[in-house]
Amino acid sequence: MPTSSQSFQQSVIDEFRANGGKVGGPFEGGDLLLLTTTGARAGASRTTPLGYVRHGETLLVVGSNLGGPRHPGWYHNLLAHPVVQVEVGTSSFEALAVPAEGARREELFAYVVRAVPGYGGYQERTRRVLPVVVLERAEPEGWEGPGEVRTLADKLLEVHTWLRGQLRQVRAETDAHFASRGAGTPPDLGLQIRQRCLAFCQALEFHHMSEDGHLFPGIARHHPHLTDVFERLADEHRTVARIQGELATLLGGIAIADPLRFRRELAEMSAQLNAHLEYEEGVLLPLLADVPWPPVAPPAAPPAAP
Repeated sequence: MPTSSQSFQQSVIDEFRANGGKVGGPFEGGDLLLLTTTGARAGASRTTPLGYVRHGETLLVVGSNLGGPRHPGWYHNLLAHPVVQVEVGTSSFEALAVPAEGARREELFAYVVRAVPGYGGYQERTRRVLPVVVLERAEPEGWEGPGEVRTLADKLLEVHTWLRGQLRQVRAETDAHFASRGAGTPPDLGLQIRQRCLAFCQALEFHHMSEDGHLFPGIARHHPHLTDVFERLADEHRTVARIQGELATLLGGIAIADPLRFRRELAEMSAQLNAHLEYEEGVLLPLLADVPWPPVAPPAAPPAAP
């Protein structure tokens, strides 16, 4: 049986989606979004209505939990799965959820309180520091996808472009981290780098699982002469999985890492990952250029004769 709180949340969600993002009751006239996260333990999708504050091109949400002693469940979920789904009005998009740290968190929380003073009251009720989470569109800065996605080749290129962009962002943020550390400024990018790295690694792992489990076997049935190519790609996927683990370990020690060694190792990993993506595109894009995306449903079977 759902609790009264869960029933109320679901009624708000239903009203939001039925009325283009507008709701009544205690939320009437406020800025409200729906945040869908992936459960940290069970992996189930969970949708939560949240107030938000716009900050430039991003949205800010606060883990207030009404001033309660513990962080809300959705906050723990996004730490485990940084890519979330956001619904605002009638639009929906994927976002990268990044909790702010240090001086940036203080700056953004002050900004939020100026817009919605009630959050200051929530902070006064609890000893914990209320998390301020920045929701930025999942497409990184400078995103240039393949345009309209009509074929499976377009879709593959879109995924690869996103992965390359996220990897560039990781490198840019690590450079900013070391620059601030060298200037004697306490760096506040640890969680940001962690979240982006985790999003990149999870997306790459899912992409490769889909290829190994569905895409490659389907193509191999029609192109048996490419058996050696798919064996090489499967082997590269195992190598990439090892690199992912090394990348996560490397980024986990960024606070005490030697900048020169860190940059050299990150550059080597980036080169290997990009080489894999380029090889995969060279082999697969010509084979997928005529495969429609989204998949076309097969025609319905004719009714059985009486």
